[in-house]
Formats: sequence, structure tokens, C-alpha cells
Amino acid sequence: MNAARFSQFGGPEVLEIVDLPDLHPGPGQIRSAVRAAGINASDWKKRKGQMDRDLPQTLGYEAAGIVDELGEGVTDVGIGDRVFGFCIDGAAQAELAVLTYYAPIPPSLNFAGAAALPAAVETATRALDQLGVGSGSSLLINGASGSVGSAAVQLAVARGARVIGIASPSNHDYLRSLSAEPVAYGEGLVERVRAFAPDGVDLALDVAGSGILPELIELASGPEHVVTIADFGGAQQYGVRFSRGDDAGRAIHALTEIGELIESGRFALPVAQTFPLAQIAEAHRVSENGHMRGKLVLLVG
Repeated sequence: MNAARFSQFGGPEVLEIVDLPDLHPGPGQIRSAVRAAGINASDWKKRKGQMDRDLPQTLGYEAAGIVDELGEGVTDVGIGDRVFGFCIDGAAQAELAVLTYYAPIPPSLNFAGAAALPAAVETATRALDQLGVGSGSSLLINGASGSVGSAAVQLAVARGARVIGIASPSNHDYLRSLSAEPVAYGEGLVERVRAFAPDGVDLALDVAGSGILPELIELASGPEHVVTIADFGGAQQYGVRFSRGDDAGRAIHALTEIGELIESGRFALPVAQTFPLAQIAEAHRVSENGHMRGKLVLLVG
């Protein structure tokens, strides 16, 4: 099978498409003939040597495609079903991927739209669960217009929360369309938020990691009411919970729950741009630049 890989750390030019042996699912897993695979910041961070140091490395944690092989004990999907989910081995950007966590693709979505979902939906749901966001909560989200941020906005609104979203002014109309109240980054943030919520907010979620944990703590009345997914150092410094995506803490239930919200029109995650697998280097360049609304997706097969 063709798969994306790099054998040295560096820029996008180190990426290559190589022929690797076909993979097979273990107990409880499925194999998917991949049609689309999501791109995340972790991909280019791995490529630059900022994460795992082993070489060579394959890439990709989220994929959408068609089931073509079942592992022992799998009864909830069948050969030929459309599925999306997580490849925990980090090898989803390939013609075949073994998925450990998966769900049926919502009927209204194509493969690219489904491949955009797993990481953003799971991360957002996990953080909201850890914060205890529910009906009547007021939630401040730093970095509300990106893929994880906008997922968190919509999921929180669906839970009945009031959401104030921090984003650049160019994204304020987008946040309003998601039923969030937008405020701008920068000096005077606390005052701008208090214009919407004079007594502050119940809870705060940091998606952007832009160094404003002290402000979030002030507005949410304590570090115990704040979760960050992006500022590990700040979390340690200020006593804020850092949300990890390890096996024990994953909100896997989000994969099976998101379909109902999508089909009812209460959730959408835009695909900003697609690339064929052969153009993975260009996809990395766009991802690393970071100025897009929505998800980048590789098209495979």
C-alpha cells in the first residue's frame, strides 16, 4: 500500500510516498480502505522532530473510508460500510488504515467531511466533559474559530451553554453564525468579556495556547474552572488542567454521538482545503502557516 512517511526530520520536502506492507486489524479493530485522511498540527510537529524521535515515521491519526477487513470480535460494522475514526498507530495517511475507534459516517457527509471530524470532535468533547459544561453554563473559549474551537462552540451550545468566543475580528460573523458571542484578542480582553458577562464566566477553555491563562483564570474565578489543550507550560505554572488525548482520557463516545447533531443541522465542521496524497508536502506547508478556517484533508484513492 502507498503511505506517507518521512525518514529524516526537516521541512515538508522530507515527506515521501512509499510502498509499505498491507496492515491487518487485531481483535476489536477494523481495516479501512482510506478515502480521506485529516491533517493536524501534530503531523508537521512530528515531521520537525518536536514530538516522537523515532525514524522513520508514518503520519495521520484520523481517516474515513470503507471497511474491507474485520478484526476478531467485531460485530458492529460490516465489510463495505462507510466509517470514520482513529488510527492510533499514526498511519492513517495511507491507502489502508487500521482503526481502533470508529463510527458510521453520517449519511449527509462525504469522506472528506467525515475525515475532518475525529480529532476536533473528540478533543472538544473531552475538554467540555472535563469542565462539566452543561445547560445553563457560561463558557469562554480562547481560539473559538479553528476546527477544535468551533467544534467546542457548537457542542457547548448543543448542551445548552452560553458561549463567548475569543477570535480575530474577521471570524466574528462566523462565530455569531454558531450562536457564540465574539470578542477580539489583545489588550483589554478582560474588559471586553465583562461587557458581555459583568460577573465573569463559569468556565473557560483554552484552545489557542496564546498565553492568556491568567486572564481566563480571572474571568472564570479560579484555575479549577479552566482547561487548556494547548499550553502545557502555562497549565503547570498556573495550576490549570491540561487535557490529554491518551487512551484513558479519550472521549470516544463523541464519534457515535456526533452523527445526530450533524443530521439535525446543529453541527458542521468545514473542510478548508483538500489535497491528493501525493501533494502532502504542500498540505503541510498550508497547515504550518495556520491561517485557515476549517480542516485540511488528504484525499486517498
